[in-house]
Amino acid sequence: IQVNGENNNSQVLAYIDDFFFDGVEIPIFDALVWNDEFDVSGAVNSEKWFHQTILPNGSSWFNDEIQHYTNRIENSSVEDGKLRITAIRENFTNQGVMKEFTSARLNSKFAFTYGKVEVRAKLPTGIGTWPAIWTLGKNISELGAYWQTQGYGTTSWPACGEIDIMEHWGWNQNFVQSAIHTPSSHGATVNHGGQVIESVSSDFHTYTMYWYPNKIVFLVDNQMHYVYQPSVQNASTWPFDAEQFLLLNLAIEPSIEASFNQGSMEIDFVRVFQETQPEDHSSIPSFSDDLNSISVFPNPSENRFDLSVPEPLLDTNIQIFNILGQSILTKRINDAITQIDLNEYQNGIYVLRFEDGRIVRLLKNSGL
Repeated sequence: IQVNGENNNSQVLAYIDDFFFDGVEIPIFDALVWNDEFDVSGAVNSEKWFHQTILPNGSSWFNDEIQHYTNRIENSSVEDGKLRITAIRENFTNQGVMKEFTSARLNSKFAFTYGKVEVRAKLPTGIGTWPAIWTLGKNISELGAYWQTQGYGTTSWPACGEIDIMEHWGWNQNFVQSAIHTPSSHGATVNHGGQVIESVSSDFHTYTMYWYPNKIVFLVDNQMHYVYQPSVQNASTWPFDAEQFLLLNLAIEPSIEASFNQGSMEIDFVRVFQETQPEDHSSIPSFSDDLNSISVFPNPSENRFDLSVPEPLLDTNIQIFNILGQSILTKRINDAITQIDLNEYQNGIYVLRFEDGRIVRLLKNSGL
C-alpha cells in the first residue's frame, strides 16, 4: 500500500481500518490448538510424536543423506525443558544396512489446515549438518511416514505439498532458509527466501510460519524474510488446502567434516495456533451488534485508550493483537470504562478482540 501526495514527497497521514485480501478478512491465529513445551524429561512424548525410521527406498533416505534415523533416546530425548535431536558418528546397522551416522526424524501425530506455527530452536554447527523444521501433506505416500502408516498415504511428493519453515546447512553457517515445494517447483525450488542470524547456533530463536488460505509467510524473531503467494492457485502451485503435519529432523550430508562426532538441534517449544471460533452467545442478553454501544477514545491515540462497554460485556476478557496476529496483551473488563496502555509498543494498527469475536481496531500514533 503506497500513500503519498502527487509529487511523491509531501507527507500524508492516512488512517486504515479493515485489512482484506481477496475479499476475506485476514484471520487472527490466537487459539493454541497443539503444542509441546518439552517439560517432562526422558523419552519424547509418544502421544505427540512418531519416530520415522524406515528407509523409504529400502537402502537410504532422499537427498543423499547418509544417516540412519532411530527411535533411541541417544538420538532424541527431553532434558531441562528442551528437546534434543542429536546426530552421532557411529557405525549402526538397521534394516540390513550399515551407516556411519545416526539421528532422529520426528513426525507430529497432529495435522492441521491453516494457522501459525512457532518453534523456538538452537541449531548445530558443522559442515554437513542439515537441521530442519517443516511440514508435509498428511496424504503423503512415503513409506514409513506416520500418517502413511495410518492409511492416509494416497499422494506422492511433491503433489502432497511441503512447507520448509526452517532449514540450515552447516556449509552456509548462520543463513536460515524457508521454502515451498509443489509440483510447479520442487527439489531445487525457486520458491524460497531467508536471512542471516549471527547467533543461530549459540542462542535460541523463534521460527514462525503463518499459513493463510492464499499465502504463507515466514519469519525469524518476528522479522519476515519470505512470502509465498502464487498469482494462480491450483493443484500445481497450491496443494495447501489440505492438512499438513510437522517434522523435526537433523540430517547428515555426504560433505560432513571429518572432525564432526556429535551435534544437536535443541528445541524449546513447538506451538500451533488457529483462529478462535466464535462461541454461541445466544443466552447472553443481546445489545446492538453494530458496535455503537462500544467506544474507544481517543482513537487514534499516542499511548492510552479508554474502552467503554455496555453492561453485558462486563466480567469478560479482551485480547490485543498486533498486525502480525500476535497476542500482546490480555485484560479483564471489570468496569464500564477500561484504560488500555500501549506505551511500550510501537506505532501502528492493533486489534482489540472480545471473547464473543467482536473486533475494534486501535491506531497508535505518537506523532499526533
